[in-house]
Amino acid sequence: MLDLGRTFLQAVERSPNALALVDGDVQLTYAGWHTRIREFISILSRLELNRGDRLIAVLQNRWEMATLHWACQMAGVVMVPINWRTKPEELDYYVTDAGAKVMVYEPIASDAVSKSEAAQRTIRIGLDGVEGASYGLDDLLADVHDRVGKGPLTPLASPEDHSVMLYTSGTTGMGKGVPRRHRQERAAALAHVAQNLYERGERTLGVMPLYHTMGVRSLIAMAMVDGLFVCVRRWNAAYAAASIDRFRLTCLYLVPTLYHDLLAAPEFLETDIGSVTKLGFAGAPMNDGLLKRCSAAFRPKLFVNHYGSSEVYTVAVDQNATKKPGSAGRAGFNTRLRVVRLDAMGPDDIARAGEEGEIVVELASDEAFEGYWNRPDANAKSLRNGWYFTGDTGYLDPDGDLFVTGRVDDMIISGGENISPVDIESLLSLHPAVDEVAVVGLKDERWGQKVVAFIKRSTHIDGDALDAFCRDSDLVNFKRPREYVFVEEIPKSPVGKILRRKLSGGDYVPTEAVVSDVSKR
Repeated sequence: MLDLGRTFLQAVERSPNALALVDGDVQLTYAGWHTRIREFISILSRLELNRGDRLIAVLQNRWEMATLHWACQMAGVVMVPINWRTKPEELDYYVTDAGAKVMVYEPIASDAVSKSEAAQRTIRIGLDGVEGASYGLDDLLADVHDRVGKGPLTPLASPEDHSVMLYTSGTTGMGKGVPRRHRQERAAALAHVAQNLYERGERTLGVMPLYHTMGVRSLIAMAMVDGLFVCVRRWNAAYAAASIDRFRLTCLYLVPTLYHDLLAAPEFLETDIGSVTKLGFAGAPMNDGLLKRCSAAFRPKLFVNHYGSSEVYTVAVDQNATKKPGSAGRAGFNTRLRVVRLDAMGPDDIARAGEEGEIVVELASDEAFEGYWNRPDANAKSLRNGWYFTGDTGYLDPDGDLFVTGRVDDMIISGGENISPVDIESLLSLHPAVDEVAVVGLKDERWGQKVVAFIKRSTHIDGDALDAFCRDSDLVNFKRPREYVFVEEIPKSPVGKILRRKLSGGDYVPTEAVVSDVSKR
């Protein structure tokens, strides 16, 4: 299998004059991008970064971040992208854990970098004149500009070298490092191209963070099809809509939250979206209401629900997301999956059809990782007998389609019944007064936990009306929310995952003082 450096060179050789990268006023063809990548490689060499060394990048989705990613692939340097919202103590952990020698950052992360002792021990490359840097990137680029060669690059990495190390979101502490090899990243990107039916010359919105597997996959996939990656530094629905129109984007791959924001933007109604024929979503389930709205707005030829993780990129895909709402479909091209009982110790204790259990994936997958970085404890918990235990709950329906219902830790146990939040959220999302919803389990003296729905309203409604809506549905009674809390916003991670721990911990802004208690009805 080719390494990723040679994968990029394929696009340069096939389509040198095709538009490859856009970031505001910066527009690069594949030939032009190849030249900028060469300059970045010269900088990595000057900093004495060698094959296998780790480089931390704390950057938004800008042309420098995308170029640095490809330069590291060519040079055999391991890219370690970090959330630009990181805190000093988190940065201390990431730098130390990764053993990074060099850091590249921009002003938005300067406070965290300046207050991180570990960051101060690295060589710091700053963008946009940020203070505290060892070198300015513009100065380094000016120094190498006239000294780089003109011929084709010779990639130094092999398919077995590590390409990138992503850190998981760390919902219960600091994130775990997930090192991924070139061959694993390339296999994942090839599957992404196939599963989304991408054609040569696709054009996508590069908004999913390049510290997240969705962003990295979009970047690599576009190079595989000689496509265009339009950088979006920070999510802005109006800017996204304008980019769709201006660059005639053909495919979107977003978390559900961003689709929600895009459809709600006033500018969206004035946007020509006719070029977009393929939609994909991942990162969180898309509720039934939003599925219908996206389908009606775009009328896509393909609407893909993609379920995966940093560890095993593709677990399952459904290429017709609206046909069976909530279904994640079947195992991806490179994957075998199972649902095992919630108390299973190994991969062979398989749950019955319709029985909720834990989703597990075979590690023989071409795109699966091999274990966490410096975390034997996490490996012992998650890697068992050649299978990866995802920590996600779900079930297989009688047709063999996978439904993802949440996290093992999110399961609500009320009166001895296991209750998943997802199907309750999907039902409530269909009410026209519900803009967003999250369901959690709160402590209850009698039941152990009670089902509580947190609602962001689009128009006024109260708990009694929502309770009546649930009673008139086919939702079984023990799953019916016993309380409704109306909030300003549903807290989410940077990639759109609902942060249920914040809701259960009281970290939210209510829109009214009274909680609608329907438990006695």
